[in-house]
Amino acid sequence: MTPATVLAAGLTTGLAAEKKSAEVTDWAARAGWLVGLALFIALVYWLMREGWKWRGTLQGDLPELLTAPEEPGEAKLTMSGRYHGSTTAGQWLDRIVAHGLGTRSRVELTLSEAGLDVVRPGATDFFVPVAQLREARLDKGIAGKVLTEGGLLVVTWAHGERLIDSGFRSDRAAEHTEWVEALNHMINKTEGAR
Repeated sequence: MTPATVLAAGLTTGLAAEKKSAEVTDWAARAGWLVGLALFIALVYWLMREGWKWRGTLQGDLPELLTAPEEPGEAKLTMSGRYHGSTTAGQWLDRIVAHGLGTRSRVELTLSEAGLDVVRPGATDFFVPVAQLREARLDKGIAGKVLTEGGLLVVTWAHGERLIDSGFRSDRAAEHTEWVEALNHMINKTEGAR
C-alpha cells in the first residue's frame, strides 16, 4: 500500500466513525411536558375564577342595583360606548364585581332629570337616581383599563353605604367634557335643593 492509499483509507474510516444517525425524539417526555403545561394553565384559570367569585362574596353586602323608573323624563344627554367597570370610590384598583358591576360591556347611557340610566347589552342594567350621584370627572384609568389622560368618564355615586366609581368611554371621546359638566351641574343643583 502506498502512503496515499493509507491516508485515504484513514480519512474514510474517520468520516464513517463521525457519522451518526439523528437523535430520535422522545415523544413521551414531550407529551408529559405538554400535559403538565395544560394542567398548570387550567389551575391558574381556576384560581382566577375562584378569586373573582370570592371577591363577589366579600361584596355581598352591596344592595341590589336599581332599575330605571317607568317615566324617567326627557333625555338630556345620551352616549354609546364601553363600560369598563366599577371600583370603590378613590381606589381605582379595588374592582367591584357584585351584581355584575365587574363585567365589561357595551353601554348606552342616558342622563335625565331622574338620574343616569346605564343599559348594558349582555350584562346587568342599572339606574343611578340623581340624589345618589356625587361627582363626575375625567380620568385615565379604572380597574385594569388605562387610557390617555382624560380618556375615561368616571361617575361617582352612592349605593347602599358605599361610594362607587364607574368608568365609561364614549365612542366619541369629545363628548366626555359635556357629560362631566352636565352631571356636575345636576349634582350641584340637587345638593343646593337639599
